[in-house]
Parts: sequence; structure tokens; C-alpha cells
Amino acid sequence: MTAVPVQVAVCGPAECTEAEWDHAHETGRLLAGHGAVVVCGGLGGVMAAAAAGARSAGGVTVGILPAADRTAAGPDLTVVLPTGLGQARNNVIVNAADAVIAVGGSWGTLSEVALAMRRGTVPVVQIGGWHVHDRDGRPAGGIVNAAGPAEAVAATGLFP
Repeated sequence: MTAVPVQVAVCGPAECTEAEWDHAHETGRLLAGHGAVVVCGGLGGVMAAAAAGARSAGGVTVGILPAADRTAAGPDLTVVLPTGLGQARNNVIVNAADAVIAVGGSWGTLSEVALAMRRGTVPVVQIGGWHVHDRDGRPAGGIVNAAGPAEAVAATGLFP
């Protein structure tokens, strides 16, 4: 019996900057190079970039869609899962992952980071994006801030 591959969620805004696109594409490519399945929200922006990067390296990509149909699915997805859950699908994305890498920031991305942190059992890494502070104004602990894709992938601790 073969081992189940590592699954890493790459989260980020549907409308992203060119730098965020580049980071997400490279993150997806690096993850696929390690044999990881890339899990994302299946739409545009960071999600599309991560899927495109993974596919360019021959990887498997899974899109967890908010709608109940596949019409908005990105072209680089290997598997498309329409949920009909709207933004609640972020919980599915996070729970399907062995690690979460957030690229950039948006309200949806923040919810994925929060869900991953509440889960408490997976590494959470971010490249850029929003920074959360506690009630005393200190950075919230537990989130690893990476300078770029290679550092983010390494920070998951999932690959030798």
C-alpha cells in the first residue's frame, strides 16, 4: 500500500498583486516538486497561481469551490470539489491540509489562517499579507512569517 501524499493548502486573495501571483506560483511549483498535493479555493488570484505552479511541475491540484457547481473552477485544477458552502468552504480547505501557506492577505485568507490556528495541529506559514496582533498589540504567536516561497515550504517542516 502506498503512502498518502502530503497535502498543503495555499491560500490567498482572488485578486492579488503580481508579486503575490509570483510567490504563489513558485510555492505551488516547489510543493509539487516535493510530491505534495496542492489544495486551494479553486478560483482566481493566488489560488490560480498556486495551481498553475503545481501543474507546471507535474503536480496534483485540488480546488475546493464555494459554489455548488464547477463552472468557476480554474483551468489548472486536477480535482474540482464544488461544495455549495460559500466561504464556509475555507474550513474544508484547512482541514484537508497537513500545512497551510497563506500568500498575501484578504478577509477570506484571514479566515483560513484563523481556522488553521484554531485547528492547532498544522503549521501555518505566511508570505506577506496581514499580521494579527493580540489585545496587547503584540504579534499573535504561532504563525511563521517567511520571506519567500522556498522559506515558506521549508517552514512547514514536511519535507527533508
